[in-house]
Amino acid sequence: MAALHAWRAARVTPLGELLAPPRITAALLRLTVQIVLVASLWRGLYSQTGTTAGLTRDQAVTYAVLAVLASRLRELDQYAGRDTVLQHMHFGTIIYWYLRPLPPQRYYALRAFGEQMYGLAWALTGYVVCLAAGVVEPPRSAAVAGVFVLSMLLGQLVLYYVMLLIDQLCFWTLRNGAAMLILIFAQNLLSGVYAPLWFFPDWFITMSRFLPFQATLSVPLSIYVGRIPLSDAGAQLALQTAWVAVLSLFTRFLWRRAARRVVSQGG
Repeated sequence: MAALHAWRAARVTPLGELLAPPRITAALLRLTVQIVLVASLWRGLYSQTGTTAGLTRDQAVTYAVLAVLASRLRELDQYAGRDTVLQHMHFGTIIYWYLRPLPPQRYYALRAFGEQMYGLAWALTGYVVCLAAGVVEPPRSAAVAGVFVLSMLLGQLVLYYVMLLIDQLCFWTLRNGAAMLILIFAQNLLSGVYAPLWFFPDWFITMSRFLPFQATLSVPLSIYVGRIPLSDAGAQLALQTAWVAVLSLFTRFLWRRAARRVVSQGG
């Protein structure tokens, strides 16, 4: 029975897309356009130079395309299904999360796991196609590939907790759509989704080192393209693990505090 509940929770958001073929077509078209435009942009930026910020054109294109593919891991539209924490807090339906036999924190985790597994299928398919087409470079060695996979896994755990923190903010602010958009933009900017962090000013890079965002994407992709050598990867993996531990404890504490703010009218 527990496994059945877990399976149902994990497939909530993916089913919203799988049962609507136009949404799958739109997602495929959007991902294709993003990859083509990003690859064209970085090739154009490198048209007059061979190396910039210690990165060659092929490395920059590989990083940018992989960033687009990685963003697909958590890109499912929860808003269309009215299953975001922000919507539940607005309509008062968050109370149902606390009335189910499945604890809200476990439901949230299972739903995120299902989204990431579905997104992983998209990302891996896109990666294989881009690799075959020569859009991205393969990893330089099996060791690099293995460390990249481990770092990517840790990065997704950090991202899960970062997104959870953003959602938990809704328990205290209630109506915070603008704040949510700002925080998500900051997450994408500081994690290197829009551009590799080493293209930013020194003060920006220094500031980002004290935040968990770069551990979500910048670190694993930097390992893949060779910006972070294997000799330095151990320290980065340790830092990612530390962020996972810290954010896990902090979000667990916030779940307990959030439960005290949920009120069932009349009971």
